[in-house]
Amino acid sequence: MSTVAYITARGLFGRRRVLLLLPLPVLLVGLALICRAYDVDPTQWGQAVVVGLGLAVVLPVTALIVGTGVLGSEVDDGTIVHILTKPLPRRDIILAKLLVAAGVSAVASAVPLFIAGILADGSRFGLALAAAAVVGAVAYSSLFLLLSLLTRRPVLLGLVYILVWEGLLGRFVSGTRVLSIEQYVITIADKIAPTDMLPGKVNLTVAIIMSAIFAIGGTLYAINRLGSFSMAGETS
Repeated sequence: MSTVAYITARGLFGRRRVLLLLPLPVLLVGLALICRAYDVDPTQWGQAVVVGLGLAVVLPVTALIVGTGVLGSEVDDGTIVHILTKPLPRRDIILAKLLVAAGVSAVASAVPLFIAGILADGSRFGLALAAAAVVGAVAYSSLFLLLSLLTRRPVLLGLVYILVWEGLLGRFVSGTRVLSIEQYVITIADKIAPTDMLPGKVNLTVAIIMSAIFAIGGTLYAINRLGSFSMAGETS
């Protein structure tokens, strides 16, 4: 499993795709620094920057780029065959890929959110955002890794989930929030460090349980899905 994780990480950081991870975190921290430098009241920019950009864009888009990249490219170009020929349980392959995806996504999103949180409302708020981002990174990564096994257009479907389901329906249709990872992350961060900047709209219990369902359910389904792949890289 460690070998698969190493190869996955090396392949991920060896592709141009990893360069896509840099602009959004830099933009997030940059905007927070500018607002702080000009002494703008955090109540005027905190929610827009931290939630509107950080939790609604940086976290899910980062997880989408990484989560669909750790396995999706291998399925597309057929190199998944080389992995499937190894005497490794499908479980170990998926867990190794997920470990890399969640780890990279968590670092790439939690660090800038931590910095932005400190600039907005102090270290406790920064830690709350970072902790919630880690939970969100695991849930998002499980979902997007699964999508890369279910469809040849995982990025497109991932964007539909982020922009339409979470970005549009999740804000205006209350019933959809129970299936919104963004809402879970906001609620968890708000419970750790309560603030008016975080408009949590789901119950904490729901947020924790549903985050676990996305993470565990997505992983188990991905393991089962990979198990149905034949040696040609197609599903049997």
